[in-house]
Amino acid sequence: MLPTCLVGSYPQPEWLIDRARLSKQVPRVRARDLWLIGPDKLEAAQDDATLLAIRDQERAGIDIISDGEQRRESYSNHFATALEGVDIDNPGTTMSRMGRPIQVPRIAGPIRRRRPVEVRDVELLRANTDHKIKATVPGPFTMSRQALDDHYGDEEAMAMDFAAAVNAEIKDLFAAGADVVQVDEPWMQQYPDQARAYGLAALNRALDGVSGTVAVHLCFGYAAVVHEKPTGYSFLAELENAKAQQISIEAAQPKLDLEVLRKLPSKTIILGVIDLADPAIETPEIVAGRIRAALPYVSPERLVIAPDCGMKYLPRVVAYGKMKAMVDGARIVRQEVG
Repeated sequence: MLPTCLVGSYPQPEWLIDRARLSKQVPRVRARDLWLIGPDKLEAAQDDATLLAIRDQERAGIDIISDGEQRRESYSNHFATALEGVDIDNPGTTMSRMGRPIQVPRIAGPIRRRRPVEVRDVELLRANTDHKIKATVPGPFTMSRQALDDHYGDEEAMAMDFAAAVNAEIKDLFAAGADVVQVDEPWMQQYPDQARAYGLAALNRALDGVSGTVAVHLCFGYAAVVHEKPTGYSFLAELENAKAQQISIEAAQPKLDLEVLRKLPSKTIILGVIDLADPAIETPEIVAGRIRAALPYVSPERLVIAPDCGMKYLPRVVAYGKMKAMVDGARIVRQEVG
């Protein structure tokens, strides 16, 4: 009851990536110049960082372990730029969620997955922990909004081809040993009309024939970038009709009105209880209070406890402290209801 997990990322070591430069961006195209290790040793260094992230989670008492996305520059560009049809040498420009122009992948041909992208990541994770494990992959709608279309001329058609690529990847991630696969779809919140028009259909296409446990993560953006957040989602209740079993939301920083959870009666809720905008480490009792606030709307059997979003922009010591407080807070409520 009330198992704990990360949403996705965990801080990368200072010796691996230029964290000062990373803190000023969420790369959509490849940003290889951020890495501090040469190409010939980078994979081994990323493996070592992954082992550190695994051990930190285990030491803190996390139940469902992830790789901390240690080999990614962002949650989405690692996968999106590995697909056929994406011209990584000649990127395009679109508007960010904050209304600023950013470089994005340019779609120059049909989107196809030419090979598995994250299978080795899951194999390394599976070989190095006895816990349940979770993998993350960017969602088709979000990737379609983070791209410049110079091929399709049809947003829905492009999203559906992204969905086919994600579908093949998810199946391979489960075959490699993942217990949970999380699909990151934060841009559904930013573009609710398009999400209703074709985004949900694209998400369900990505889950066709998938038999494992799938989570979908929606957020308002990284706390390091988005400082003021609304208290409600513009697109969330619609996910009751998604094929995914779990819905991951942020609730701590935005002080979300949790009554919306009534509109997801069949879903397990991955509840964000760690405010990533606040550098102070929560006490376990603060975390417990945030969990208790959800209990009038969702039973504890349908709750998983997590941070609001990825932790990559936090100092590692702060991220670990918050993670440990989250585990201890969940334990308090588990004892109360168990």
